[in-house]
Amino acid sequence: LKCPLAIVDKRREKVGEITEMTVIGNVKGKKCIIVDDICDTAGTLCKAAEVLLEGGATEVHSYISHGVMSGPAVKRITKSVMKSLVITDSIQPTESVLNASNIRIVPTAPLFAQAILNIAQGTSVSSLFDSVSLNTIYEGPLTKLLV
Repeated sequence: LKCPLAIVDKRREKVGEITEMTVIGNVKGKKCIIVDDICDTAGTLCKAAEVLLEGGATEVHSYISHGVMSGPAVKRITKSVMKSLVITDSIQPTESVLNASNIRIVPTAPLFAQAILNIAQGTSVSSLFDSVSLNTIYEGPLTKLLV
């Protein structure tokens, strides 16, 4: 992405209880992107978005590999300060996830299918992760799916 990096550091005293979140880096006037592997109840994710805005960010978007989205997650996301959340369909989305206005789902099947084909043909799998390959796999500008 060729952009500056900031980190939201969280401190816990017990499991499930965040005692403190701190932004390490300058986010003032920036559009922030949170990247994480999993979102379950979305409490930490929504709090991180709030902390970034309090630190001067102009907007926050989140990209999560696996959207578990259990319990209050969808309600938290739709009411949060996050402009958007993008998840994959690695976990089947519920009806409430599908209907949420600020949650987008990126299908994984096209990428997995192409990776399997490349392996079967003895060609590169790592090459699939450049923007040209991703645009081809997803039949058009990938940014339409993500933004």
